[in-house]
Amino acid sequence: MNSHLIAELVLHLGRIASGEGLVDGLTVNQWAALRYFAQANRFSRTPSAFAAFHATTRGTASQTIKSIEVLGYLTRVRSEDDKRSVRLALTDKAKNILANDPFESLVRAADSLPHGVQGQFSNALQRMLAQVAQERGNPLFGTCKSCQYLESDGCSRNDPSPYACGFTNEPLHLKELNGVCVNFIPGKFVTTKSPIVRVLSR
Repeated sequence: MNSHLIAELVLHLGRIASGEGLVDGLTVNQWAALRYFAQANRFSRTPSAFAAFHATTRGTASQTIKSIEVLGYLTRVRSEDDKRSVRLALTDKAKNILANDPFESLVRAADSLPHGVQGQFSNALQRMLAQVAQERGNPLFGTCKSCQYLESDGCSRNDPSPYACGFTNEPLHLKELNGVCVNFIPGKFVTTKSPIVRVLSR
């Protein structure tokens, strides 16, 4: 199989998975925004981070965000860490509609692959994504589990935590380690108080 065919298949799969036309009254871009804010960590729930993740302009991203705010799917929440900043959060209405996300057909297709193939396929796609992002000067998003900034023994006076973000100097909860982050940098193996967290090497 040649490289052009692989690229075409990836692109075609993305088009199909994103849905055809309106689904539950939402456009493809609106669905993309809902998915992003459903998986982004608390540091990345901003219009600028969403724009960077989808490689679009801040103006386009803001229009998409505003449209789903009007529909009652997003709300603005004052940051607990910095009272001057505001982050976006999904409403209960958004969480309910995500249960019917057309993207789930792609999730089921991936789940049908043998376990060993899933790992190889995931690694291959991550390598492709990293190269394309680097060539185009786009940030490479990822999760805390595979980031250089993940540190152990992070804590605060009011909220002890075994993890911390070395970029923001903020404690991290265990449930936050799978959140997508705009500050992500591919890392290495990190040993923490909990079982070893495997992260990617450069």
